[in-house]
This record gives sequence, structure tokens and C-alpha cells, in this order.
Amino acid sequence: MLLRVGQLARRCGLTIRTLHHYDTIGLLSPSVRSDAGYRLYNAHDIARLHRILALRELGMSLADIGTVLDRPEATLPAVIARQIAALDAELARKATLRERLVQLGDQLARDEVPDPAGWLTTLELMTMYDTHFTADELERLPFYRPDAEREAQWRALADEADDLMQRDVPPQDAAARDLARRWMIALERDTAGDPTLLGKLDAMHREEPALQTQLGITPPMAAYVQRAFAEDRLAVYRRYLSDEEFTFVSARYPQQLPKWPPLIAELRQAMRDGIAPHAPEAQSLARRWFALFRAYAGDDPRTHEKLRRAHQDEPALRQGAWVDDEVLAYLGQAIASLSSTE
Repeated sequence: MLLRVGQLARRCGLTIRTLHHYDTIGLLSPSVRSDAGYRLYNAHDIARLHRILALRELGMSLADIGTVLDRPEATLPAVIARQIAALDAELARKATLRERLVQLGDQLARDEVPDPAGWLTTLELMTMYDTHFTADELERLPFYRPDAEREAQWRALADEADDLMQRDVPPQDAAARDLARRWMIALERDTAGDPTLLGKLDAMHREEPALQTQLGITPPMAAYVQRAFAEDRLAVYRRYLSDEEFTFVSARYPQQLPKWPPLIAELRQAMRDGIAPHAPEAQSLARRWFALFRAYAGDDPRTHEKLRRAHQDEPALRQGAWVDDEVLAYLGQAIASLSSTE
């Protein structure tokens, strides 16, 4: 059976223009041409068209369809995996939107009038998150999921920080240090303990004024909390160091503290990538860890030992640090491997 392009188009519910386009891009070219130059499609062509239409229903691009049909054994699993990931991302976005719509509906059911500006800002924030995070990251990021209790907690933390700043309470004050400790513990929780997510969230906060408005957290406020958190950790170190050592460390530690999460994120990524602790990449990370440690601890081995003992004996130093036993074990193996080669 041979069908001309118009006949095939009518039977398949397509336009002639679509079939011409498939021919132009090499996706479906007629096997036969009549003496008058008409396109004629045989049974093989029709079967290929059916497969094209089936794959289009799955949402595949024409480029992917062509690759799959020409080399199905090598490409089909990868293409299907991409389609599943895309569908998962779309479902996650729809689920989040549904949760927010449920919240809005609950407000309306209680005869509460939602603030239109706040609602629009919420939708704007969802778009921001989609821009800065991958679908997988959004699925793991607690900050992205609607949670009235968590949002209220962050508003309360921001109000408390604003009050301390308005009253010129120094970061060294016990009230500021207590706030910073609770702030960092909540931030670690709401970034799923993943410093990579923390880094992206920080970048989004710097680049998106609407996020600062929504949360009430300004860059000066974030800097104030960061300094107060450094002072809180220094208060723990003070119990282990001599006066001279503490003077040296306290002058340098606040500037080095923000550099730890990005390095921890690189260690986690190396672990996810399956890089062995003795590999050069892991050893390079171990050297950077030592360099960052010495940047505030100096070069005296006795000071190093005191600080290590503080971290062993003080669980509070693990809070808000985005480091866990798995990362420390990996780092320890990299350091041991580094020591054996130098």
C-alpha cells in the first residue's frame, strides 16, 4: 500500500505541512517517489510514523525521537530517564503550587482575606526558586515547601535580629549569640544539611530583593547573625585556649567561618562522584582544609590540638556547621592518605 502525503495526513490527523517538516529534518522521509515527484509512503514509513507519534505523546523532542528510532538500544533508556526526571519535576512543582492553593483556600474558608501582594510575592518566589535550583534540589530543599510554622519561625527570628540591631546590641552579647545559634540550626535544617543548597540559597538571597522583602532578612542582618555565630563559637574555643592563643584566633576566625560550607560542599560532591579518599582530587581538598584551618589557628601544633579537642568534646560546635560523620570520615581518610604520601 502506498499513500500520498495528503492521504497519510488525513488518516493520521496531521497536516501536510507537518509531514513535509518531518521529511525536511530527516525524521520521516517517504520511501517512494512517483514519476510525477509525489511523496509516497509505504507500510514501513507508516509504521515509523506511528512510533513517532507514540513517542511525541511521551513528550519527547523530535531530535530525541530521531535518535531513538535510529539507535534505540543505546539511547532509549537515557531518553526515558530524562522524560521521567522532567515529569517528576513538573509533578513536584504542581504539588507545591497545590499546597499553596490549599493554604489560600483555607484562609478564604475562615473568611480571612489574603493579602494580594503577599500572594503574588509567594508566586514570584516560586519562580525564583525554579531559576536558582534544579528540580532535584527543589525536591530536597525544605525552604521551598509551604510550611506556615516554619515561615512564622523565620519571621520571628528576623524580627528578633532586627530588634537587636536597632538597639545596637553587639554580636558578642549573649542574646545575639543565642539568636545566631538558633538561626544557624534552623538554616541547617531548612537546607537539609546540604551546604550546596545553602550556597545557592545565599546566592538567591543576594540577587533577589523580593526574597529579602518576603523574609525580612536584609544583607546587613545576615552579616550580623554570621558575626554573632562566629562569636558564639569563639566563646566555646575560649575555654580551651590561652589568652595569647585566643587573641590570635578571635582576630581571624570570623573572616574564615563563611569559607567552610563551600569547602564542605565540595567534599560532599567528591563523595557523590565516587572519588576515592586517596585520589589526587580528595587530597587537594584535604590540603585546602588544612590551609583554611591554619588561616585562623596559626601554625602552632599545640593550638591545633586544643581546637581539635574542643571539636571532639563540644557537640555545640557541630550545630549549624553542615558537616556530619560521613564527611568527617571521608576527610579523615583523605588526610591519612595525604600524610602517607608527603
